[in-house]
Amino acid sequence: MKTILLFGAGKSATVLIDYLVSEAGPNHWHTLIADTDKALILSKTKNASSTEAIEADINNSEQRASLISRADLVISMMPPALHILIARDCLRLSKHLLTASYVDDALRELEPELKEKGILFLCEMGLDPGIDHMSAMKMIHAIKASGGHIRSFKSHCGGLVAPESDDNPWHYKISWNPRNIVMAGKAGAVYRANGQTVREPYELLFSAERGVKVNEEIGFLSWYPNRDSLPYIGLYDLGETDTFLRTTLRHPEFMLGWNDIVSLKLTDEEKAYETEGMSLAAFFQSHLDKLDFREWLSEKPDEIHRALIMKQLDCLGWLDAETHINKGLCSAMEVLQFAMEKNLALQPDDKDMIVMLHEFEYETGGNSMRAESTLVVKGNDRFHTAMAKTVGLPLGIAAKLILNGRIELSGLHIPVSPEIYSLVLPELEEWGVRFVERENHL
Repeated sequence: MKTILLFGAGKSATVLIDYLVSEAGPNHWHTLIADTDKALILSKTKNASSTEAIEADINNSEQRASLISRADLVISMMPPALHILIARDCLRLSKHLLTASYVDDALRELEPELKEKGILFLCEMGLDPGIDHMSAMKMIHAIKASGGHIRSFKSHCGGLVAPESDDNPWHYKISWNPRNIVMAGKAGAVYRANGQTVREPYELLFSAERGVKVNEEIGFLSWYPNRDSLPYIGLYDLGETDTFLRTTLRHPEFMLGWNDIVSLKLTDEEKAYETEGMSLAAFFQSHLDKLDFREWLSEKPDEIHRALIMKQLDCLGWLDAETHINKGLCSAMEVLQFAMEKNLALQPDDKDMIVMLHEFEYETGGNSMRAESTLVVKGNDRFHTAMAKTVGLPLGIAAKLILNGRIELSGLHIPVSPEIYSLVLPELEEWGVRFVERENHL
């Protein structure tokens, strides 16, 4: 019997845990699940006999190493900064490791030893990054195999609220790490467009006008460019492309509102507010008064836009004198996160939605072609979300393939090779994570 160790039982781990439980019998494995909240683990495993719930402190090196020593394969759903603690133990103890997070410099330093020991660290194995890599590479390899030369590649992905649960002026509800939402775009963005490297500062990212039509049901969504698209040009073997861009999708109203949030300095990180006993209304009044909000608002020429701003601020609680923050000395950004977690949370029966779209323009046989690959996945409720499904399932499927000897790679990898995506994507389709591809002449 094989043993899988999962660190972290939070929001994004729900469907992964379901998968590990459902596949345990046929694949003869046992799953250890470690989290600071044992009750949370048990609420998700429902005391399944194939699982063991363990209350654990990831920073306890002795406990961490002891757990890793019991496993054949480790999955980390911890915050990215903590992966390296697990990774070093996995390397020392010769255990495979899977994460859904981006590869960082600390992990890259381990690569030579990983190859030497013959173990696999497979990272970026979630949604974005993860499913985006696999689905894009499938099409890239197919186009190139047919003699095509790719001139433009754009990859868009967004975690959104499903239309049937969309009931606020932001057209958005939180389905993943809220801190990542309020921090999005802080570093600006770099990408390639028409043969030129484009660098955009934070203040210019959130334009409602830039976007794509996804399909008839969803319609037009806006996009903002991700942090740095350039490293993926080489990883995707698309050095010949004139345009290479990776983005995040949002509704146009969200983009308009977030642009205002940035302009109003609500994402500032200076700890300037003592929030003990402070209501949301008191915070917003204090913060916006410093910026002469009424004058700022009067300078907006579009009456519809002004009305939207007021509705969006109201949704965040700018008139809420009953809710107290009580989080000590905070930045405006931390209070904004608090307000969003309270007022933009998924309700019990709400459904989230994942939308991914790849756009290709390429030349083949003297013809100019356009191809698209579209994914739309909806969640079941606020616990079994589309986000949890699309982050968790690739990890679970990869774990099964590795333990069953079907993925035999070693070293540090992300899922851009056929050895991975040709096996994972078909099983994702069985779970309803299915792309629709279409192609036409330009």
